[in-house]
Amino acid sequence: MPASLDAKTAHDILGAPGVVPLTTAQPEPKLIVDPLVPGPLSFGRVVIEYRAENLRIVPVFGPKALEVSPRIGHIHVTVDDLPWHWADASGEPLIMNGLPPGRHKVLIELVNANHVPFTGQTVEFVIPVQ
Repeated sequence: MPASLDAKTAHDILGAPGVVPLTTAQPEPKLIVDPLVPGPLSFGRVVIEYRAENLRIVPVFGPKALEVSPRIGHIHVTVDDLPWHWADASGEPLIMNGLPPGRHKVLIELVNANHVPFTGQTVEFVIPVQ
């Protein structure tokens, strides 16, 4: 069955294959964050799904990793404007438990292998009283 003309190719979604070094300038990385998965919020659990474009999320760090092509990096996660964050290089959904009831916000930043941010998005939500 032929693919429809508006169907995106694997290259459109995933970018250049990781085994082929890029010889041209890479487009800027983009962070796509989905709306929260609503069901788990009623149990006090936050599930945030996201993906990156033009950057592969992998657990490789340091200045030499900046030379890798296609570009690699990871995310930094900050909760409620706290003065600290954590790094995540899994590419898996963020899952948080144990936040107290009330309003919260989570900043997700797409960063390079040397922890320099490219872009970020904030997700706001309310944990209901149990």
